[in-house]
Amino acid sequence: MKVAEISASITDPTNAAILSVSEDRIQGFLPDPFGEIAQMTEIPVETVIAHIRAMLEAGTIRRVRQTLMATNLAPGALVAWRVPQDRLNAAFDFMYEQDPFSGHVVIRSTDAETPGSAYRLWTTLKVPAGYSMVEHCNLLKEKTGAEEFLLLPAKCLFVLGVGHIRRKELEIGSKADAPAEVLDTNLVELTDLEWRVLTSLKREFEPHELTRNLWDARAEEAGVSLETFLEVSKGLNEQRVIGRFSTFLEHVKATEGDIRVTRYNALFHWAVPAGSELRGGQEIGRFHIMTHAYWREGGPEFKNVNLMGVAHGTDKDVLLAHKAAMDAHLEAIGIPVSYTNVFWGGRSEIKPSEISPVAYHQFLLDMGVDPAQFRKSKAYA
Repeated sequence: MKVAEISASITDPTNAAILSVSEDRIQGFLPDPFGEIAQMTEIPVETVIAHIRAMLEAGTIRRVRQTLMATNLAPGALVAWRVPQDRLNAAFDFMYEQDPFSGHVVIRSTDAETPGSAYRLWTTLKVPAGYSMVEHCNLLKEKTGAEEFLLLPAKCLFVLGVGHIRRKELEIGSKADAPAEVLDTNLVELTDLEWRVLTSLKREFEPHELTRNLWDARAEEAGVSLETFLEVSKGLNEQRVIGRFSTFLEHVKATEGDIRVTRYNALFHWAVPAGSELRGGQEIGRFHIMTHAYWREGGPEFKNVNLMGVAHGTDKDVLLAHKAAMDAHLEAIGIPVSYTNVFWGGRSEIKPSEISPVAYHQFLLDMGVDPAQFRKSKAYA
């Protein structure tokens, strides 16, 4: 079947079956990820590749790539920005279009004026080890006219996935039998060879690159044999710097048939007592609606929240019902919540954050600043 004859809609049964696996269930590095998707879905591998290629060409899937556990490769943080209203969209554009190190860029709002509601622009940020996130944000502040920023690094993670298709029909309060795993954010130092392989490994795939022998061309690009490429990649996987092989759905804009994967992007905030962050995060993370959950210290501007998480859906009331179920669960197990809030996503764009030290050095030169000014000794300085 020609790609042009294949439906790119998420409602197509074959596509839905593939996406229910390919979004976030192919964990780690695999020499044959398409073969694994085929085995898990019981769909022939040639059909899997053809349908993913068709969805990528149509824009239903916005990217196909091997993800990284970037929290273990480069210091990072969620950044909340206070920007004058008349500069908000221009600041958004700059972060998305001109800063490769800012990933998620979202304009958020709250249902009522609350602590922190003046911070409308939210981004994720990664800078290579040895460089300062504060200096980077000061540069962005100067370029965009932002008034203030708050760095909110993750102390640890509890959930890091997507899976929009398999979350569409969740029952309210659906949760795992066991608490979520705690994922640390300790940095790993890589060799030059590992960086070379990693740079080729993480680059997103163009439609014509989607073949069964997925890594042959990437090994050539990295200047190593396929055997060496696979061996180094497996080693990176053992160091827990490899995330998942994933097909990322377009969940901001409408796709084929004017269908939206999600309509609402909710950033949940909770303040729990000091000392209960790990247990609270693990309990929040066991709820299937959550795509991300972390321990982040919001500080006084956000009324000292310390647990945050993200959920997506097509119905605002349904998302609020899921959150109410989480709130009730925390109360039932004896974890009091002194404050909670929801920041709703509006305009948003997502791209992978660059983490290459070489790319960062060039970025600073392009911005007309001395890279030495951005060097530092502390991870979050």
